[in-house]
Amino acid sequence: MDITGNTILITGGGSGIGRALAIALHQRGNAVIVAGRRLEPLEALAAEVPGIAIAQLDVADATAITPFVESVTAAHPALNVVIHNAGIMQAEDLLADGFALDTAEATIATNLLGPIRLTAALLPHLRAQPNAAILTVSSGLAFVPMAATATYCATKAAIHSWSQSLRAQLEPIGIDVIEIAPPAVATDLMPGHAENPNSMPLDAYIAETMALLEAHPQGPENTVERVKFLRNAEREGRYDQTFATINQQH
Repeated sequence: MDITGNTILITGGGSGIGRALAIALHQRGNAVIVAGRRLEPLEALAAEVPGIAIAQLDVADATAITPFVESVTAAHPALNVVIHNAGIMQAEDLLADGFALDTAEATIATNLLGPIRLTAALLPHLRAQPNAAILTVSSGLAFVPMAATATYCATKAAIHSWSQSLRAQLEPIGIDVIEIAPPAVATDLMPGHAENPNSMPLDAYIAETMALLEAHPQGPENTVERVKFLRNAEREGRYDQTFATINQQH
């Protein structure tokens, strides 16, 4: 992926990491389209950063994907990069009385089915574009899960695996697949993240991520130093200790 000169679609870009990435990529000379479920934060971003385009999309809505892709590629025919950033993270108590599957199903629809469906719909267009790239967003928790957010971690592990397979299949046609795996970052993804002293400051995370994109434009992974505690736990033979640490087991 070239660091500049692209037309980039970012899902879930109304807040958090997606919003900050959109601004950073726009500043680097890319045309950026930010998509999200809620129109109000998208409009606020467009007002704050003139030149950023916005489009409403709920990636969990399977019926919305095809008309969205038709609309966004018609409006932005040079679209050559998609960043699958939209995601939700919620705690689940599997032992709770009356435990329901609502959270699990919504998480899977947004975090996993959303990127798969949107990629399938965009791929015919991307195949015709120069320097095309697909960026997925997994998590450090893809590699060592936090038990309280079981389905979130499972979807991110699935995105990691899916990204590897997608990369292998698209390599012959020259489409880069780059997996971004953030650590805990100070955003509102989940209550308490923004205030947690263990969360990486958002501006520092974006600066390091952009530097890695520039240094390693084809990936395959974009992992800041802070996330390697989780990313490399198994390969370094400390998985059980790391799992115990993040789940406060002694």
